[in-house]
Amino acid sequence: MTASTATPATPTGATPNIKAFFDPATWTVSYVVYDHAGGQCAIVDSVLDYDSKAGRTSTTSADALMAFVKEQGLTVQWILETHAHADHLSAAHYLRKHLGGRIAIGAAITQVQNVFKGIFNLEPEFHPDGSQFDYLLAPDETFAIGELQAQALAVPGHTPACMAFKVDGGSEPDAVFVGDTLFMPDVGTARCDFPGGNANTLYRSVRSLLSMPEDTRLYMCHDYPPAGREAAWESTVGAQRAGNIHIRDGVSEQDFVAMRTTRDAGLAMPNLILPSVQINIRAGELPPADSNGVSYLRIPLNAL
Repeated sequence: MTASTATPATPTGATPNIKAFFDPATWTVSYVVYDHAGGQCAIVDSVLDYDSKAGRTSTTSADALMAFVKEQGLTVQWILETHAHADHLSAAHYLRKHLGGRIAIGAAITQVQNVFKGIFNLEPEFHPDGSQFDYLLAPDETFAIGELQAQALAVPGHTPACMAFKVDGGSEPDAVFVGDTLFMPDVGTARCDFPGGNANTLYRSVRSLLSMPEDTRLYMCHDYPPAGREAAWESTVGAQRAGNIHIRDGVSEQDFVAMRTTRDAGLAMPNLILPSVQINIRAGELPPADSNGVSYLRIPLNAL
């Protein structure tokens, strides 16, 4: 449920500053987007480190991001999630505790919560209504990041709740944070075989992104570089239309769905899907502790 209305977006012509943080353990890219030093910022897709062998969380990645925010004298206005990630844990709860701001995600997160509450047989007190988040963004809703104008774009397909965040570029091309919807052109597109995923829907979502001006900057949430290439996370609409190996111009919806369906059938589940989804549908908060003061994750056998 929404805690309050978003701050209305008012175009000012400000140019966004973007700082990327790459986590090699999960191939995830987090971002700080801000109007100017000493101003307001949004954090996009943060990472809480997780040692799966020990079942232990740590905050090295989030602390590096937090140090940058403090160095720049920024006030955190938003902690944005493009979706409930299945490949890394979110540090949103930790960052809000130390930096403030509101945690926001697409309103369709309730669909994802409802599915996974059943899969994990979560406690009755867990309500799949989005109330774990401070704000639920509606499709096409505009909001402000300080002097920057932003818009939430619904891009379902990978999950029903995926959102991209478009920030007005001011004197530069607009910047769009695409989540897992797209990868770099030589990697392709997101899988669609998670609960609620749909390849036809993803095709239409991506094509809506690629209908933007060709110089629009696209920022990836992940990169899985082929051998010989360093990790990268910034592309453009033009580069994706010309060279994306899955969905460049000329690839029909039928061909894309056939490719995606065949490819997804051969993919293993992400290494961290079981811990990450349980944390991420809670806005990065750990499950309630048992009577001994310890939080536990559930491992459903033969359920996925």
